[in-house]
Amino acid sequence: QLHPVESGGGSVQDGGSLRLSCTVSGTIYNRDYIAWFRQAPGKEREAVACIWAGVGVTSYADSAKGRFTISEDNGRNTATLQMTRLNTEDTAVYYCAASPGRPERSCFLEEREYRYWGQGTQVTVSS
Repeated sequence: QLHPVESGGGSVQDGGSLRLSCTVSGTIYNRDYIAWFRQAPGKEREAVACIWAGVGVTSYADSAKGRFTISEDNGRNTATLQMTRLNTEDTAVYYCAASPGRPERSCFLEEREYRYWGQGTQVTVSS
């Protein structure tokens, strides 16, 4: 089993940056998937970014492209989400998710592909 644990959330002003970390206990193998999702108040959870572990291929939601960067540190079983140019619409609870991957396919930006979820960390962007 995998147990993702998020850290790094907090409050930031419009235009600011935050760095979220996801440390996954258990064994992350090459080609497993790690992803970030978020859920804003009153909205459904949505994908932000994902990474194909060990390979390093990434995928981003349109809302994250050009502003957010997902990366991994294999040795520490950690995936980081660097967020820049934050705006109030980025306010949400951010969740890290992990799952065994498919050797032939990069990560998915779909909730149903992820088996293990963290508890979430709050990100609040104020104007």
